[in-house]
Amino acid sequence: MAERTVPLTIRGGNIVDPGTGFCGPADLFLAGGRVVGLAAPGEQDAVGEVLDVAGRVVCPGLIDLHVHLREPGQSHKETIATGTRAAVAGGFTAVCCMPNTTPVLDRPERLRDLHERLAKHAMCRVYVIGAVCLDNDPERPADLEALARCGCVAVTDDAFPLQTQQQRRNALQRAAAAGLPFVAHCEDKGLSAGGVINEGAVSGQLGVPGQPDRAESEAVAAWLELADCGGRLHLAHISAAASVAAIAGARATWGDRLTAETAPHYFALNEHAVLEHGANAKMNPPLRTEADRKCILQAVKDGLISAVATDHAPHAAEEKARGLMDAPFGVVGLETALGASLSTLPMAITDILARLSSGPAQVLALPGGHLAPGAPADVTILDPEEHWTVVPSAFQSMGRNTPFAGVNLRGRAWATIVGGRLVWHDGHLVDE
Repeated sequence: MAERTVPLTIRGGNIVDPGTGFCGPADLFLAGGRVVGLAAPGEQDAVGEVLDVAGRVVCPGLIDLHVHLREPGQSHKETIATGTRAAVAGGFTAVCCMPNTTPVLDRPERLRDLHERLAKHAMCRVYVIGAVCLDNDPERPADLEALARCGCVAVTDDAFPLQTQQQRRNALQRAAAAGLPFVAHCEDKGLSAGGVINEGAVSGQLGVPGQPDRAESEAVAAWLELADCGGRLHLAHISAAASVAAIAGARATWGDRLTAETAPHYFALNEHAVLEHGANAKMNPPLRTEADRKCILQAVKDGLISAVATDHAPHAAEEKARGLMDAPFGVVGLETALGASLSTLPMAITDILARLSSGPAQVLALPGGHLAPGAPADVTILDPEEHWTVVPSAFQSMGRNTPFAGVNLRGRAWATIVGGRLVWHDGHLVDE
């Protein structure tokens, strides 16, 4: 999307910038698609148009590392237009889209087609994560250097997790050679096969097969054995306490080359949400025990997990209506992530926003995540005290599959600015 050339002054806000550490009242100046600078309230005259934010929190634009936009090929679930509308409604100025579309995002010509679609329809920045294998076949490696030249910011086996140590080693080495981080979906399919929710009390109560937490944690441990391969490893959607312990134990060996993400549903909810929400609380990895939830929350608080991502995975209503056994995995999250994080995480707002902005930017070396002069003019303005109830029918996303339906949350995006352009304001899309 085109950046806005008319200057914009954001006046009267409380700046919370985890990327630079600045917190306090200030006016923010944007011009030419970039941050020009900050000034004490009233110290400098406004330039261009003025947006009075009346004491709301002004922070770097939120960045989501894990989103399924479903286009091309699955437009009955979501499109670039609807998915990015959901993103800006949730305060996200940038998202990373996953490659398990139809066809798979694994070849340069497919990347070029996607970029053309994005240029026409995206309301926020979209960074592409490519597939590490052709057509998700672990025996057919994709040309990762070609994907890097086409603008991929990382590669992944998401939704089609590699199963052998040789496959993992090969993927990590090829990603390192191409200068790309590898985003790992940690799942031992031999252990998770057939499981639809977490293996435990709830799966027993409902009489459905479950996935043991070992399906994740043992795959995490296998990936962590490969530190000698070089490159950067990012662990997606961590849900289990045993995985957190493995990550903590590997930090000394991996250093900054190892990062991890989780999603709000893993620190806000536990497996009992399935009893109320059924298939709308079915995702992979599944919601786990209360002990796992508390461990994930603590890992986010401690910074061991430095990024909160949504794993936004919309499905058509009729697909989720098939019941717990047959419905597809996945829930939406772009429009609830900020509220769920602010409502649940026992942290200062600066630290919460770091997990949603500067932390994700650092993981994949993306632009943004701070408001220093010269940074992209991507800004989220939020009301951290607004109380609201999640009503799925009001989502901008086509997906309604959320385990937060009917839940009261605190904190919401009031305005979203991408490249200096106001795209979401006070509950409505802005059409310039």
